[in-house]
Amino acid sequence: MSDPIRVLVVDDSALMRKLIPQILEQDGSIKVVGTAMDGTFGLKKIEELKPQVITLDLEMPRMNGLETMREITRRFRLPVIVFSAHSRNGARATLKALSLGAFDFVTKPNAAAAGNLQEIAGELALKIKAAAKAGFPKVMMEVLPARPKSTMPKVNRFRPPTRVIAVGVSTGGPNALEYMLSQIPADFSGCFLIVQHMPEGFTEMLARRLDESSMIKVREARSGEPLIAGQALICPGNRHIHIRRAATGHIVVLSETARVNGHRPSADVLFRSVAKEFGSQAIALLMTGMGDDGVDAIRLIRDAGGLTLAQDSGSCVVDSMPRSAVEHGYISRVISLEALPNFLYAQCPELEEESSEESSVTPGRLQ
Repeated sequence: MSDPIRVLVVDDSALMRKLIPQILEQDGSIKVVGTAMDGTFGLKKIEELKPQVITLDLEMPRMNGLETMREITRRFRLPVIVFSAHSRNGARATLKALSLGAFDFVTKPNAAAAGNLQEIAGELALKIKAAAKAGFPKVMMEVLPARPKSTMPKVNRFRPPTRVIAVGVSTGGPNALEYMLSQIPADFSGCFLIVQHMPEGFTEMLARRLDESSMIKVREARSGEPLIAGQALICPGNRHIHIRRAATGHIVVLSETARVNGHRPSADVLFRSVAKEFGSQAIALLMTGMGDDGVDAIRLIRDAGGLTLAQDSGSCVVDSMPRSAVEHGYISRVISLEALPNFLYAQCPELEEESSEESSVTPGRLQ
């Protein structure tokens, strides 16, 4: 039997420093070797106790979580699970921590202040185990600054896309998406539909961050909007995203139906909808992430003649989602994160020049 995973808990709340070890040590494969009340003490404890994984609060006195994260990345390169507040500020800080090298995050439940952490115990333990196995993220892709959107050539606004790219992504996703989308040119004729496993509120902040670094338009999806070229739509947390053909063309439909594979949003839901609506014109991509969400439904896109892609293991933080699809034989091609932007751009034909007659066509119909 292997030794338990050594975990250090860094949190300014005395209650959290008591409760987090209690819930983690319900799992015999995890041992909390120490706690620290802020980043300054946390860094000293890392040197003394040699943990394999760190759980990190972000709102702390003296040295806060983001400053601590920078030091962990610079000095120790250990995997960190951020334990963040489910709030607007918490979402913003969490995304920043992920960009600095945090492995993943877990949001504090509403009942945390009352001492109830049981609802997140399983999730936290699962992510600690995955982090211990994966170690510090292997690939930290440099994101080049995008040109200001105001100086870009005009995208063919309100025109339907030539291809739809449905993306399922989880652990490691924010950084992988930022790299991929930041490299897509402004004249991109496709449309991305993205399911990133994140809570409500976090996806809005993610979309804003991705939009700031991208030449195409990135935002959170809204029910009833048409699919247009040169944009990426992020499914809101706690919703599923479907595509429906309407009188005006293909539109987004959001729903709150039951979780699928334990997730809402679920890549399986998106892939099934895209397979039905677009068939051979669809592209499905499974990127870095734990679990197997999207694996069953990506087969439907393959069977319909669409293109099915998987991010390669070497550029994933965790490769469970894409690897599972590869092992089932559902993937047409495995591609590195670095190669994905150019490959996807090449799969989307240029839009033809828009005539005066075409300019009056109602948007949303896939070509």
